Amino acid sequence: MDAFNLPRPVWMTEDLVLLEEQARRFIASEFTPHLDRWHEAGIYDRAVWTKAGEAGLLCASMPEEYGGSGGSFAHEAVINRELSLGGFDTFGAPLHSGIVAPYILHYGTEEQKRRWLPKLATGELVGAIAMTEPGTGSDLQDVRTSAKKSGNGYVLNGSKTFITNGQHANLVIVVAKTDPKQGAKGVSLMAVETDDAQGFRRGRKLKKLGLDAADTSELFFDDVQLPAEALLGPEEGQGFVQLMKELPQERLIVAVHAVAMMERAVALTVDYVKQRKAFGKAIIEFQNTQFELAECKTEATIAKVFLDHCIERHVKGELDTVTASMAKYRLTDTQGNVIDRCLQLFGGYGYMDEYPISRMYRDARVLRIYAGTNEIMKLLIARSL
Repeated sequence: MDAFNLPRPVWMTEDLVLLEEQARRFIASEFTPHLDRWHEAGIYDRAVWTKAGEAGLLCASMPEEYGGSGGSFAHEAVINRELSLGGFDTFGAPLHSGIVAPYILHYGTEEQKRRWLPKLATGELVGAIAMTEPGTGSDLQDVRTSAKKSGNGYVLNGSKTFITNGQHANLVIVVAKTDPKQGAKGVSLMAVETDDAQGFRRGRKLKKLGLDAADTSELFFDDVQLPAEALLGPEEGQGFVQLMKELPQERLIVAVHAVAMMERAVALTVDYVKQRKAFGKAIIEFQNTQFELAECKTEATIAKVFLDHCIERHVKGELDTVTASMAKYRLTDTQGNVIDRCLQLFGGYGYMDEYPISRMYRDARVLRIYAGTNEIMKLLIARSL
């Protein structure tokens, strides 16, 4: 599926082309046929994770010595794009592989890397990161969850909400205060293996406007005893810095998702208007349809060119926070506009849940909210002026 007819970007090497083809075939045969069932059930089968691991779709950017594929963010971007093009928008693998695993790789001890990364790569462990709390969203300095020293370890207390992979996750990186008096300098990241964690419990799988099959959940930590090795990093108080360093990649992952959804929306709409007839001719023959799709294709193409620029910079280690914020804000705004206009061309059928464009319209809305709201992105960009 290529709605843009663009030349291959510079960062797209031959091995990435092969990965793209392999991922596309696997997703089409193993995942796409089950999408309606998972949509109706409101959750994926747990086996999806191990299947993805077996196919090499998890932790592609992790070093081979830790069970990964030894790739770069470019490999993650290719896989994430194929997941979205295949309609697999609600799967939490991009967060698992591109956010949770890098925290462990970049800040974990050698023992932590060897303990957790290989299991994340196979899907034996499902990763989540617990930032948001009922009273705390974008302001991560104000988290209430606490990890207090107790003997040689910690006692974790608090609650989190809107947690992607919440029902399946068994390795959760929790943003907590180890020193409430220090503000941002008192924030630490705690890695919680939930299978044997007394006092850990999962709350509701939350009902949402979209992303129906995503197991977005509440998580509760009531006097959870953690060993000293649960602290991510060499010392307490590094959590806020660690979060800030990883947020550009998180925002770029959202931008990849946004552009892939636009690409799929335009392709599906072009197919539909060529087949659907009104007043004795195909809808594509009406000038309004042509103009609408011309604008959608133009906006989406510009978005993809900027995205490819950002990916190339990130692979080189040159992507800054401001540019990542611009990508996240602008491309998700464009995504909402393009998908809305595509849905309009479907007419009444666009409003029916059985049509992918209807789900895409609902699923797209949250991309302007998570990974930092677009208003926060504008604030970050404005600080660079």
